[in-house]
Amino acid sequence: MKIDINCDMGESFGQFKIGNDTELFPYITSCNIACGFHGGDPYHIEKTIKHAISHGVQIGAHPSYPDLAGFGRRKMQLSVEELSAIIKYQVAALKGMTESCGGKLKYVKPHGALYNSIADDDQEATVVIEAIQAVDDQLAIMGLAGSGIESLATKKGIRFIKEAFADRKYTSEGRLESRSKENAVISNPQEAAKQVMHMVMHGKVRASDMSEVDIAADSVCIHGDNPSAVNILQAIRNTARENNISIEAFAI
Repeated sequence: MKIDINCDMGESFGQFKIGNDTELFPYITSCNIACGFHGGDPYHIEKTIKHAISHGVQIGAHPSYPDLAGFGRRKMQLSVEELSAIIKYQVAALKGMTESCGGKLKYVKPHGALYNSIADDDQEATVVIEAIQAVDDQLAIMGLAGSGIESLATKKGIRFIKEAFADRKYTSEGRLESRSKENAVISNPQEAAKQVMHMVMHGKVRASDMSEVDIAADSVCIHGDNPSAVNILQAIRNTARENNISIEAFAI
């Protein structure tokens, strides 16, 4: 058994430090780098790309709604044309910067409210997928495992990376519990590691109502802005080793 561990990174900007990227890199196999619209600036983006390359970590773009003030976690109503341009702009920037550093962009994982919206909104998901393909038709898209975008991606001919979460609670419908609810974010390292092992070994996750939800994932995410991220990743690594589970990047 094996699993990829990904992390949202490069989200610091100006004098604002978000996350603890340097300490996280040794524990992950893929990283989703902010593109400047919810976090990140050219300096921090390039710095994160270089760290990823030096650690042999697979690179993905992490575009969002244009919502720096809300960290990309607020739903926005945009026209098809505007959303398409926004996605192209961010993915193209990350792709160009990655290649300028000698790396290769492998996939795209939308961020925050956009990620949740396209999980089941075929119209918005289609815009995002087609914008990605317009920039580079070899890129994959990462999205919520078991959501509607999975079948849509297959129809549109883009590789879909099924993602689950180590540090988020789930609803009985297999969706992420709203951050507005208490305890929606998991900060206890042992609890997060247990959730990941249950996903990998049994293909299930225990929802907030204690029901069991089927889940099949290619990659498991830990949020870089979670204060417990380093401890959670260490717990996942240790528990995976104990259960003979290999942590390695998914193949593209």
